[in-house]
Amino acid sequence: MLDIGGGSGRVGELILEAGAREWVNADIAQEMLDLSAKRLERFGDKVQLVHGDFLTAPLEGTFDVTIALGFFDYIPDAHLFVRRMAELTSGSAVASFPRWNWLKGPVRKVRYEVIDNCPIFNYTERELRFLFGSAGFSRVLIKQGRSGFLVRADS
Repeated sequence: MLDIGGGSGRVGELILEAGAREWVNADIAQEMLDLSAKRLERFGDKVQLVHGDFLTAPLEGTFDVTIALGFFDYIPDAHLFVRRMAELTSGSAVASFPRWNWLKGPVRKVRYEVIDNCPIFNYTERELRFLFGSAGFSRVLIKQGRSGFLVRADS
C-alpha cells in the first residue's frame, strides 16, 4: 500500500495492524517521516519511508492500493497527482477531498488563506469524476460527507 502524504504514520499503523504486508509513506516533510519511523518501528521492514515530492519521488512498480487522505486540501495541481496515482495503482486508489460548505468554508478560508497565507481547494462531485476519469481510472465511486468527499477509483 502506498500512502501519499502519510505524515506521522497514524493511518499506516492501523493498516499494518490490520495485516497489510507493506506500507509505503511518501511525504515531502522529513519531520513527519521521522515521526512515522518512530511510531512504526515495531513493524520493521514492512515500512518504507520515501522523502520527496510525490510527483518525482522514486517509487518503483505499482501498488495494490494507493491512498491520499487529507492531502488534496492544499494541492493546486490535483490533476498531476491523480494522474501519478493512476500510474502507480494496480487496484484501487482512495482519496479524501474537501468541499465547500457554509458552516466550515468561511472559517477555513480565513484561517488558512488569510491568516496563514496557505491556499486551500474545494471540489465538486462533477470535478472529481472528471479528475479521476481523465487520469485513466475505470470506475469512480464517490461518498459525500458533511465536509468533503471520499473517492474510490479502480484501475
